Amino acid sequence: MNTSKRYFLELSYHGADFHGWQSQKNAHSVQKEIESALSTYFRKPISIMGSGRTDTGVHAAMQVCHFDFEGTVDLERTVKALNGILPKSIAIHTIRPVNPDAHARFDAVERSYFYRVIFRKNPFLDQFAWVCFHSPELDKMNQAARYLLDHEDFECFSKIHTEVKHFRCQIKSAHWEQKEGELLFHITANRFLRGMVRAIVGTLMEIGLGKRHPDEMNLIIKSRERSKAGKAAPAKGLFLSKIIYPNEIYLD
Repeated sequence: MNTSKRYFLELSYHGADFHGWQSQKNAHSVQKEIESALSTYFRKPISIMGSGRTDTGVHAAMQVCHFDFEGTVDLERTVKALNGILPKSIAIHTIRPVNPDAHARFDAVERSYFYRVIFRKNPFLDQFAWVCFHSPELDKMNQAARYLLDHEDFECFSKIHTEVKHFRCQIKSAHWEQKEGELLFHITANRFLRGMVRAIVGTLMEIGLGKRHPDEMNLIIKSRERSKAGKAAPAKGLFLSKIIYPNEIYLD
């Protein structure tokens, strides 16, 4: 009889130090670091499942994963201990008990990202933003972004040769905002494809810089061809920012 309990672990990380979230051979990953820290603390092998992958260099202001453990877990003490074991580029915020069948990936209702663009060199933001020395037209980019809400198939923004069953995503909001010398792109959906947000940002920036017309966004999406969309924006400006789950999965 399995008497282990399941926990959701909320964390954030600086993506520059890692080859993405997912464990892989001969590469430094966030998942591998957390599994190593949990295994060290609990003195037994612990594996985790994340809400989704982030690519090399992408950051997370909020990421969630789950793990199972048979025995008592002092939540506050475990958070402090894990933060002492993990490198400075990863921070654990909370550990919460959840229903035994709760799943960090499949139970997520919404995921949100934001992307930062700045317009001059800034030593404090260089690792967290795309530096663009030309000012794009915000209205044109928002006009084009509205087309994202009219579609569900986003194969044109997906990395090619990915192992997915379909390219459908329900985008709930997508817009740019200007904020004190920087542009922030916000996007929320039920799921995202690999490389999707960076491809969208790169395409919208081309529109904002006058290289494409806003209405081209509609044609690009309908084409379902990655070659029709713009070049992916640099990874360093992208943040996984929020993940929402149904309240009923939590036990606390």
